[in-house]
Amino acid sequence: MRMLGVLGGMSWESTVTYYQLLNRGVRDRLGGLHSAPLLLHSVDFAPIAAQQKAGEWEAAGEVLAEAARGLEGAGATALLLATNTMHKVAAAIEQAVDIPLLHIGDAVGQALHGQGIERAALLGTRFTMQEAFYRERLGQRYGIDVLVPDAQAISEIDRVIFQELCVGQFLPDARAFYLDQLAQLRAQGAQAAILGCTEIGLLLEGCESPLPLVDSGERHVAMGLEWMLGGRS
Repeated sequence: MRMLGVLGGMSWESTVTYYQLLNRGVRDRLGGLHSAPLLLHSVDFAPIAAQQKAGEWEAAGEVLAEAARGLEGAGATALLLATNTMHKVAAAIEQAVDIPLLHIGDAVGQALHGQGIERAALLGTRFTMQEAFYRERLGQRYGIDVLVPDAQAISEIDRVIFQELCVGQFLPDARAFYLDQLAQLRAQGAQAAILGCTEIGLLLEGCESPLPLVDSGERHVAMGLEWMLGGRS
């Protein structure tokens, strides 16, 4: 198996899920006592979140680029950035290392394309929903038309992520609100929904959704497993 580096902590709630799913995936494919060969750099999220809010993306990108260099130096052969929003600075990470960054947008785009989906709803932080870096990658590389909620709903979705989900609060009112937004986006023509924040899957786990769900974290983990195992089963 090839060593995989994980850039995590944004938030650690979803990084825990990455760690669990990567190890379960290796166990399920190889059996016995096999587990995932991983290197994890988990950042302090508070300064990163403050940089996001202040628009200091270059500074945030350098923090992650330095962490990526450390993982490469320790023996990682590829990287997973365990967050959707921080893929806004993916280029800074890619330029800092000589190993591949397995991009979460590609994991999602490949899944949607494989299912024949042409229009997809997107829920995530306001940065992921409103800025171009995520939507354009899906559109330009995979032909996916991305639908997002209205401005008021975007604000509430973002608030829930940072004030509730990132601190381990998964509340019924938030769950109901997210499901209502998915129903509205289905009425606008969405064929599936991208859970474009790695904590949203934890909120909606076990729910009956009005749209088929593509969990970005799960798809990203699957991409990481393919790298580590090279098709072994």
